[in-house]
Amino acid sequence: MKKLLKRYSPNPEELKNHKHLGWLSEHLHERSLWNFNRRSISKAFAVGLFCAFVPVPFQMILAAPAAVIFSANLPLSVALVWITNPITMPPIYYGCYKLGAWILGVEIQQDFIMSLDYVWETFGVIWQPFLLGCLIVSAVSAFTGYWAVQSIYRFRAYKRMNRP
Repeated sequence: MKKLLKRYSPNPEELKNHKHLGWLSEHLHERSLWNFNRRSISKAFAVGLFCAFVPVPFQMILAAPAAVIFSANLPLSVALVWITNPITMPPIYYGCYKLGAWILGVEIQQDFIMSLDYVWETFGVIWQPFLLGCLIVSAVSAFTGYWAVQSIYRFRAYKRMNRP
């Protein structure tokens, strides 16, 4: 798996010379952004999963600087935000809205229609439960992703040490 990820990751040397990347181009030479080890991958899962559930367009633009700040694997952080893509966004965000409404004790809009027009019309009513649900799902998924990767690495190391 590690070889496959390395093969399809961009070359950091090629990215350093791009002027349109702004301040990110100065940091692209850092090895931690391109390593596939326990620390950088678990941080990438935390960053990518957190950014995936933030309800803003172009979540990759959030994930890239966050990966630099937290020294996470950059390609994996950016790729993980695609968990919420145009196909999965409506059901995921509706679930986030329902979670936030349940926590706040707000009545869920019964006449819900899965359309952008409906969301714009009712945004004044649904924004608080929606954002709360997104924040909770972001935090829980980031925490779960980080610890799941840590646990998998440790389990595999334990199995390797105890081989006959």
